Amino acid sequence: MGTLTDAEKTDARRFCGYPVYGATPTQGFGYRFFTQYGTLEYRLNNMSPAEEAVLRTTYLANLNTLETAIPGTSANLDTDQAAVWTHNKNEQRDRDRLFDSWRRRFCAFIGVPPGPAFGGTDSGSIALVV
Repeated sequence: MGTLTDAEKTDARRFCGYPVYGATPTQGFGYRFFTQYGTLEYRLNNMSPAEEAVLRTTYLANLNTLETAIPGTSANLDTDQAAVWTHNKNEQRDRDRLFDSWRRRFCAFIGVPPGPAFGGTDSGSIALVV
């Protein structure tokens, strides 16, 4: 139990949409006092070896691959069609959606709602419109 590395925990927080943990706790202030964040930290620190294996191999490995593929779409932003090959105009949107879909599955696996940094209307966050 509790053998995830700091880097793995950092990735887990990012992919779930929670802000950085930081090095120094601040009394009564900030994200550390949200119930969902506490649940996330507790679960990351108390997973069984089998759960850690799923987190590493099924989720973190695939999420890192999906995330790094998104910036690569910029290579095709200037091309709409070349010879017989036709660029998917929605490639970045499609990759973003796939990435976010996996992030939601990851949150469900851990048992926490998507965090405030998840973005979009499906994030579980609340938006105030004035």
